Amino acid sequence: MLDICSIQSVLTHRYPFLLIDRVTDYTVEQEITGYKNVSVNEPFFTGHFPGQPIMPGVLILEALAQLCGVLGYKTLNRSGHDPDTICVMAGVDNARFKRPVVPGDRLDMYATLANRKRTVWKFNCEAKVDGELSAKAVITVAEKTITPVQQP
Repeated sequence: MLDICSIQSVLTHRYPFLLIDRVTDYTVEQEITGYKNVSVNEPFFTGHFPGQPIMPGVLILEALAQLCGVLGYKTLNRSGHDPDTICVMAGVDNARFKRPVVPGDRLDMYATLANRKRTVWKFNCEAKVDGELSAKAVITVAEKTITPVQQP
């Protein structure tokens, strides 16, 4: 299990874009589970949608990709704080949204490694609320070398 401090030691994401609250289980090079507690205080609910708050589907996919990134870094026994590399979402295939995610929900997330070729990882992912499928997708995550931005 990884709490929020342990997740932050792996991922470079921070509020308001860190979308995982806890990793409940993982097996390197195989699978990972975790969750996000969805609060009405999330900044995206202000505009999506007033009077009918729904978590944007792209943020559900981002949360799943972050979960995949944690498994990738744990498998490589590294953190996302390496100044030369970063793990990024490289693709989304077959995304489907089945149930809205609203304030008060706990978004349970699952990812299973389907394929790995060097620094590119493909995962079968699902997000559920109360055991009911909310979203699913095949997410590709890749490790990229960072080119420092030159300051003028």
